Amino acid sequence: MTGGPARVVLYVRDGCPLCDDFLLGLSLELGPAVGRIEVVNVDGDPGLAVRYGLRVPVLEVGGEVACEGRYDPAQVRSALRV
Repeated sequence: MTGGPARVVLYVRDGCPLCDDFLLGLSLELGPAVGRIEVVNVDGDPGLAVRYGLRVPVLEVGGEVACEGRYDPAQVRSALRV
């Protein structure tokens, strides 16, 4: 078992208003700590585009889906333990 922080990834796509809102919510909620979140555009990878399709935005923490669709501050805080 490693003691490092869990990998935090937000899957998005270009032109997605929900993705933009999610990113804004994360920025407001986490401030500078938002930099620890890896943002991945699913359109750049055919496998991810198929996997996530129209489900974006999807926030994964440690490989598990923590929140998807609309930004939910309580769900995100719980997943990130902030």
